[in-house]
Amino acid sequence: MKKNVLIFGSIAGLLLTAMMIFSTVMCYTNPDFEGNETVGYVSMILIFSLIFVGIKNYRDKYSNGVITFGKAFKTGFLIALVASTMYTVVWLVDYYVFIPDFMDRYTANVLRQAQEKGATAAELTSKAAEMAKFKEMYKNPLLVIVITYLEVLPLGTLIALISAWILRRKQPRPAVA
Repeated sequence: MKKNVLIFGSIAGLLLTAMMIFSTVMCYTNPDFEGNETVGYVSMILIFSLIFVGIKNYRDKYSNGVITFGKAFKTGFLIALVASTMYTVVWLVDYYVFIPDFMDRYTANVLRQAQEKGATAAELTSKAAEMAKFKEMYKNPLLVIVITYLEVLPLGTLIALISAWILRRKQPRPAVA
């Protein structure tokens, strides 16, 4: 199982990190600092579909066509964990080395968008205070790690659960003559 998890987790992790780097560059080169969250999450779902493929591969090639829900979920979760860990490590390097001004730019963008949507002075003050707390949280690398894992791992876990439910099989399929 370890080899299967590492292969599929690494492929998913490389794709996730490439998508994250591309999105970050796009945000930084756009004067409005806009990305597309829908495209980001759809991309994550497509990338995490490798969990399904990884579980199926393990079931069919290494487990004689049989896998319990628990074993399938464990395999899928570990694939998601490997991919999410790669994503988190790359984000930490990206954030601390290449874009240490990210929170300042992100805060300015959030406040600008709120103002464009007609936020009152009190609402802007409240939003600024909220963003200042978030920026303070981002000064702690452990919190950055937790926040970053929470961006991707829950989705990977959900896909692992769905995939495990779909792919579980207690009896091997009869051989076709």
